[in-house]
Amino acid sequence: MTNTARPLALYGFLRPKPEYADEVRRVLTSFVEPTRQEPGNLQYHLHEHEDGRFFLYEVWRSREDLDRHNTMPSLRAFMENLSTYLEEAPEVYFDTMLSPYAEAEPIPA
Repeated sequence: MTNTARPLALYGFLRPKPEYADEVRRVLTSFVEPTRQEPGNLQYHLHEHEDGRFFLYEVWRSREDLDRHNTMPSLRAFMENLSTYLEEAPEVYFDTMLSPYAEAEPIPA
């Protein structure tokens, strides 16, 4: 039986308050490698835009995998204090991928 479900992409911007920019950078960076190891995570990327905003791009195998990720204690603690760290509510989007997701092939030696 083949899995016909499409992966779920989550992406968005977070604008830290200037006095919390370093702390937000540290916290978001600390999420990258552990999140990449979670079951169902296909991609997890953090970018810093030139205007100081952080851009997250995540791809999850399913909504259930993303929901499980969102229960992680360190992520929940950060999310519960967003108004302390951010100038405005995060700009976040969830979309089902229309293009097929292909696992990355190894880079030839």
